[in-house]
Amino acid sequence: MKPVKVGICGLGTVGGGTFNVLKRNAEEIARRAGRGIEVAQIAMRTPNPNCQITGTPTTADVFDVASNPEIDIVIELIGGYTVARELVLKAIENGKHVVTANKALIAVHGNEIFAKAREKGVIVAFEAAVAGGIPVIKAIREGLSANRINWVAGIINGTGNFILTEMREKGRTFPDVLAEAQALGYAEADPTFDVEGIDAAHKLTILASIAFGIPLQFDKAYTEGITKLTTADVNYAEALGYRIKHLGVARSTPSGIELRVHPTLIPADRLIANVNGVMNAVMVNGDAAGSTLFYGAGAGMEPTASSVVADLVDVVRALTTDPENRVPHLAFQPDSLSAHPILPIEACESAYYLRIQAKDHPGVLAQVASILSERGINIESIMQKEVEEHDGLVPMILLTHRVVEQRMNDAIEALEALQDVAGPVVRIRVEHLN
Repeated sequence: MKPVKVGICGLGTVGGGTFNVLKRNAEEIARRAGRGIEVAQIAMRTPNPNCQITGTPTTADVFDVASNPEIDIVIELIGGYTVARELVLKAIENGKHVVTANKALIAVHGNEIFAKAREKGVIVAFEAAVAGGIPVIKAIREGLSANRINWVAGIINGTGNFILTEMREKGRTFPDVLAEAQALGYAEADPTFDVEGIDAAHKLTILASIAFGIPLQFDKAYTEGITKLTTADVNYAEALGYRIKHLGVARSTPSGIELRVHPTLIPADRLIANVNGVMNAVMVNGDAAGSTLFYGAGAGMEPTASSVVADLVDVVRALTTDPENRVPHLAFQPDSLSAHPILPIEACESAYYLRIQAKDHPGVLAQVASILSERGINIESIMQKEVEEHDGLVPMILLTHRVVEQRMNDAIEALEALQDVAGPVVRIRVEHLN
């Protein structure tokens, strides 16, 4: 059979890796796909010094690729929301299949894009949009398709995980590690998407849709960053037998779907608690398979290219398949997506770590316990650090049992109003992930 012709839009880190993998492993990829895959055009602003593209037609306009009648599959690797959306919709309108690594595009505009793709009978593949080289989308969508998924939890941003790992292992402060992450290229000059949980929420939105068969709803995801965490919190967690991770959690409950990204205490003996540095991991709990853990490089040139090329192979295999019988974009048939609501964070249930800076006066602990008890919040353990007294204030560390967040919010408001409590109460959610 004649080769399938693809156009690569964007020759940066991932685009360059994709080109090189396709070139280096051309024979192996053709054996798996059943026919050759040829890069027929590249759209790029500047050349990538790591790619030898001599002989491959190039353009500075990505829409040239979307309109090229020779191109069968458009690979979108330019990132962002606006131009990427226009490019993908243009390619679909022209009857071309699309492969993308753009998690923001899929999380925000995926519903529109998939509807258009279904109308035109083409495929939009996006494995590389979540967790880089880890094939977790395929695992949930296909490998675990016999299961009713109960929950998904993931460390899906390498920058945040690197920062928390350095704070725990070396006792460094958040600003210090962030500066190094920027110097190493793990974090952007503006690190907001990484450290405030927005990047992870994009990915979690996609995982939740595939796991539970719901439309993509990024605007309803709760996000909380790691900028307020201190080395003391990391050390207290360790003393209690926990690790702090910036976790994305999607959980199915009778009331609706929890969709939340925030710092989380995880028992130190759990596998996911020992995922360190820039590595990613996603844990999936299904009613038949139980808990499974997917671990690997969540970013980088060739790990992400691995997922891009795997999607290409899948699309090439499906080119002769009846469009109605292809694997659905979000795992469930489009007319079978569920209307389960996304719960507001106030309705979600967690256990909690609380750090309270209290005056070293008799009766303070009793006041704290009374406020929690009045709101139905049970204390699991308490740790006081008298040796760390500063300006007459002593850190009081509490772990609670599971409770609805609204009750905890009410309790924290009451705790902060106590005369003997100084400053805001630090609250971190706890997940045991059994």
